[in-house]
Amino acid sequence: MALMFERRTHPSPASTAERNAILANPGFGKHFTDHMAVATWTRADGWLESGVVPYGPFQLDPATAVLHYAQEVFEGLKAYRWADDSIRLFRPELNAARMQRSAERLALPALDETDFLASIEGVVRADRDWVPSGGETSLYLRPFLFASEAFLGVRPAHRVTYCCIASPAGAYFSGGVKPVNIWVSEKYTRASPGGTGAAKCGGNYAASLIAQAEAAEHGCEQVLFADAQELRYVEELGGMNVYFVRDGQLHTPELTGSILEGVTRDSVLALAADLGLEPVQRRIEVAELLSGMDDGSISEVFACGTAAVVTPIGALKIAERSVSVSDPEKFTVTAEIRQRLLDIQYGRAEDSHGWTRKIS
Repeated sequence: MALMFERRTHPSPASTAERNAILANPGFGKHFTDHMAVATWTRADGWLESGVVPYGPFQLDPATAVLHYAQEVFEGLKAYRWADDSIRLFRPELNAARMQRSAERLALPALDETDFLASIEGVVRADRDWVPSGGETSLYLRPFLFASEAFLGVRPAHRVTYCCIASPAGAYFSGGVKPVNIWVSEKYTRASPGGTGAAKCGGNYAASLIAQAEAAEHGCEQVLFADAQELRYVEELGGMNVYFVRDGQLHTPELTGSILEGVTRDSVLALAADLGLEPVQRRIEVAELLSGMDDGSISEVFACGTAAVVTPIGALKIAERSVSVSDPEKFTVTAEIRQRLLDIQYGRAEDSHGWTRKIS
């Protein structure tokens, strides 16, 4: 039976003036809307207690399982306000499917696609006025599942909480899109074969933070991880998939089970084919990427993810050297893919792939 995400109106929502002040400069992940979707699962009764309720804190017992064993997964997607004032989602069914796969890997109950979409749509409809307009603004949506049973035994939790919160987001590149510098980690890895790399869970991101700090120490904005077995093959950035352009082809690491299958990743590959580029998914050696940038045979390198969409990479740095793309001013493929993706998301171009979903 489908869950009913009926709305319970917030008794004291943000005023119009307060909301408008936030929307004028929302940043990312700093402010939250008036409502959130919730549901509870128990081993005995399945999913129940669902609704769209006033945003507020959870009360957790100190023995709550997620605090001890990190049994949780999450998703990230956006709602966009189009010029006709309608609100659209971008490929949310892929987020639903990925959350199901992540939940299975973390021994959590999966939420049906119908319920997943209903929860998101319920939050967006309740807080429609929080969806910003203009530029590359959006309403960022964060659905997540966590083990909420108070129990210290090491086993899958018998009680699980689902929640979806929403946060208005400004343009990721407020000063314009610029190539970033990436640190190539030769010490830390993000995920290993048989691990949780293909799941979107907090532990993967926690494991990346020390390498991210190392990158910052070397003047880099992000970190590139190699495979855990040999430190030889390119995997992904801390939260983004990576690509390079060479001889009319767009190359990206193939999915090996330790790389997150990104929604933006799949969209970029489809758009590359639309542009006449041949998408190539294969194992890519770090040495190949470095040498190709160094000799100019690789003309562009970029990364993609929900928050930043598409980000050009100007240089890669490792302990003994730094290599840059030959002409960072000519990220023509990167720019065109980025613009095409944004134009579809914001309704400025035909959605020939059927990727957008109108909800309000």
